[in-house]
Amino acid sequence: MKTALITGGAQRIGAQITKTLHAHDYNIIIHYRNSNKEAQTLANELNQLRANSATLIQAELSDLQALKTLANTIKQLDVLVNNASVFYPTSMQNANENDWNTIINTNLMAPFFLSQSLLAALSENKGCIINIVDIHAQRPLKNHAIYNISKAGVAMMTQALAKELAPEIRVCGVAPGSILWPENQAKLNDEQKDKMLNKIPLNKQGSAEDIANTVLFLATSPYITGQIISVDGGRTLNQ
Repeated sequence: MKTALITGGAQRIGAQITKTLHAHDYNIIIHYRNSNKEAQTLANELNQLRANSATLIQAELSDLQALKTLANTIKQLDVLVNNASVFYPTSMQNANENDWNTIINTNLMAPFFLSQSLLAALSENKGCIINIVDIHAQRPLKNHAIYNISKAGVAMMTQALAKELAPEIRVCGVAPGSILWPENQAKLNDEQKDKMLNKIPLNKQGSAEDIANTVLFLATSPYITGQIISVDGGRTLNQ
C-alpha cells in the first residue's frame, strides 16, 4: 500500500487532501504544527475507517533541524504533498524582516529542504512531489508582495526539481484560485468577496475537494511531471 505525507494536513485544504488520498487506499502521514486537536481527530477518523492507516508528525518546518528530524522518521514514501503555508498581507511600507522570514521560510524554504530530505525514500518508490502553489505565483495579489514572491519561488522550484529529479521522481504543482476564504488577519469582508467572485468566469468559489481531486490525479498520472495545474474557475483568464 502506498504512503503519502501531507504537510499542514490537519485543516482546510490539507485535511481534504488527506481524506481524499486515504479514500483511495493511501496510508497517510499527517503533518501539523499547532493543530494538535484537529490532527488527532482526523487521524482517529481515518483509523476507524482503516486500522493503522494514519499517523501524526508534529514539526515546525521553518526550523531545518526539526524538518530533518521529521524526515528521518519516514522510511517509506510514495507521495509528498507540500501544502503547509502561511498567508497574510504585507504592504511594502509595513513589511519587516520577521514577515519575510516567516513567509519565505514556511512557504519556500521548508518545501525545498523537506523534499531534499526525503529524496531517498521517494526515489526508492518512483514517487512524486506535489506542491500547492497559488495563481498569484504568476499574477501578484496587491499588498501581499512577500507571499507572491514565496509562491513564485515554489512554482519555479516545481519546474526545476521536475527537470533535475527525473526520471526517478516526478514533481508537479496545483495552483488554487479562490477555494476557501482566508482567516485571521487575512480575512475578507463581504464587499471584497463579491469583488473576487465577479472576476471568476464560473461565477463561484471552488471547494477543497477540487484541489484534493487534482492532487489525486497528479499522484496517479505517471507520465506527468513539471506541470502546474490552475484550479481557479477560470480566474486567471481575467487577470
